Amino acid sequence: MLDSKTAVVTGGASGIGRAIAKEYADQGANVVIGDISRDPRMGGEPTDEVIADENGEAMYVDTDVTDYDDVRHLVDSAVEEYGSLDVMVNNAGILQQSLLHETPADDWEELMRINVDGVYYGTKAAVDHMIDQDSGSIVNISSISGKIGRANAPAYCASKGAVTMMTRQNAIDYGPEGIRVNAIGPGGTLTAMVHEVMSEERQEYLEDATPLRRLAEPDEIADVATFLASDMASYVNGHVLITDGGFSIV
Repeated sequence: MLDSKTAVVTGGASGIGRAIAKEYADQGANVVIGDISRDPRMGGEPTDEVIADENGEAMYVDTDVTDYDDVRHLVDSAVEEYGSLDVMVNNAGILQQSLLHETPADDWEELMRINVDGVYYGTKAAVDHMIDQDSGSIVNISSISGKIGRANAPAYCASKGAVTMMTRQNAIDYGPEGIRVNAIGPGGTLTAMVHEVMSEERQEYLEDATPLRRLAEPDEIADVATFLASDMASYVNGHVLITDGGFSIV
């Protein structure tokens, strides 16, 4: 589905980003992984090594998505190595949980820099190349929390709401340039971040409240990201594909 395409994935060392990077490589893409650490949060081989072990094509670039120069270097490295940029996945993000009046300003600002500025920087750097090609696909990782909210996570919900609206607005501006901009809105997903931040009680609640009675595996989100990046979604633009097992409709 992605033969000979070049894709950049931020936050690709762990979690959903790691699953997307691996799936893209399985589908024939050249994958460039950007993250603040090459080591996965749950341990194991670095993503680029796993891909190489399976005869895929991948490279890793140290990247802090809160620094535009870093993000620009990541994107430029992909173009220099593989000759084009076809897919940009703005995945890097963090989750914080606290009531708004108990959220330190520094924590709020850090989350916004990563979750919102990181998408802005990634899109900005990618579009500069994609406009020259008259084609490209940008896939942003939002969340159902950007649609329906969630308790004790005001900064996270606000950031994902911003990602959702940035996706729709950029789809309007860049569609005429042949660039599709879409997003995924995952529900609860079994990543290292969820295991670190979410209590067992909260996980059990989410499972019970989801019609499929379970949380998502990262690979299931990666499958959706593959569809949105591929030519099978050639007329999908400005869409936020909610992938939550039905949680948000209950």
